[in-house]
Amino acid sequence: MKFPREMEAIPVKGFNRTEPLFSLCGLQCALCPMHLDGHCPGCGGGAGNQSCAIARCSLEQGGVAFCTQYARYPCERYDGFDACDSFVPHQTRQRDLDHLQAVGLEPLLAEMREKTRLLECLLNGYNDGRHKALFRTAAYLLPLPELRAVLKQLGSEPGLRELPPKERARTAETLLRAASDRQGLELKLRRNPKTQS
Repeated sequence: MKFPREMEAIPVKGFNRTEPLFSLCGLQCALCPMHLDGHCPGCGGGAGNQSCAIARCSLEQGGVAFCTQYARYPCERYDGFDACDSFVPHQTRQRDLDHLQAVGLEPLLAEMREKTRLLECLLNGYNDGRHKALFRTAAYLLPLPELRAVLKQLGSEPGLRELPPKERARTAETLLRAASDRQGLELKLRRNPKTQS
């Protein structure tokens, strides 16, 4: 993600969090490809993204756990923040923060753990080698009940497990896209229009 010049990446020393799997700005680090592939420990989890302007702001505000705890949230730092995506989609970031406030951290983390398990089911049973990014994006974006429903429907399709991987993947993609359409979500990362040629 590209920040305005005054928010450019500067290393943030001392930024550590007790819960690295849900970022202070509302991104689901537990479902981020960088975390899932072992390249990042999550928000404030150590050697991960230590140059985040939002993390620097958190430290300046006394180390708030989530931006929603700050009286001025949403502040000007969020202007344009969700217009394009980073390693994860930003489409549901505000919804996810609202959900955190409604259910609390532990239930939210339990939901993310279940989403991770359902993602593994998709990858192990329906990936043909070309759908990994789509399945990860769907697991990230779809609400848990929708994701469960898709896996249940896939499990009840007669003879689906015996089909070639390409056909299993196509069936899963069709169901995931239908679920995302019902939610008004796009199953792709939105690029920064300034960086597109």
